[in-house]
Amino acid sequence: MPRPCTAITGSTARFPTPDGKFRFKPDWAARGKYHAKMPALPDYMGSEERADATHPFRLVTAPARSYLNSTFTETPGSRNREVRPTVLIHPEDCAQLGIKTGDRVEIGNTRGAITLHAKSFDGVQRGVIVVESIWPNSAFEGGIGVNSLVGADPGAPNGGAAFHDNAVWIRPAA
Repeated sequence: MPRPCTAITGSTARFPTPDGKFRFKPDWAARGKYHAKMPALPDYMGSEERADATHPFRLVTAPARSYLNSTFTETPGSRNREVRPTVLIHPEDCAQLGIKTGDRVEIGNTRGAITLHAKSFDGVQRGVIVVESIWPNSAFEGGIGVNSLVGADPGAPNGGAAFHDNAVWIRPAA
């Protein structure tokens, strides 16, 4: 059972700080070298790439349903269930872009571009596209996978695992 906070209950529990007190204004510089963008006080920190006129879509790279991890991208059963790398696009976005299920599309940003097949899917929000992945690069046309569109910026304040939001454009493939 967790011990209660001293400030609330008057018990002897303490925070893991030199004086045992909670800090509303942490010393981010002491916590890691990627602290510069951190807010001074606890708050939301927007670190996502924002959609703009050139990159109007937000890209989500979620694991494909048949792939527990990258090991399963090599099993015939999982590959047969997933068929090929696909991008899920809201039906209204498909209509606006002139894209139909099965069409080849190109997705890109300042990092690069990939080609894959589209699937109209009303389970995503407008302006958001999903490439269900963990596909090896070799499964994509040209041998370049979805991670070529994803930033590798370390998470603040001290690196570690990060989930990156990426802004992209999408268009029918040539």
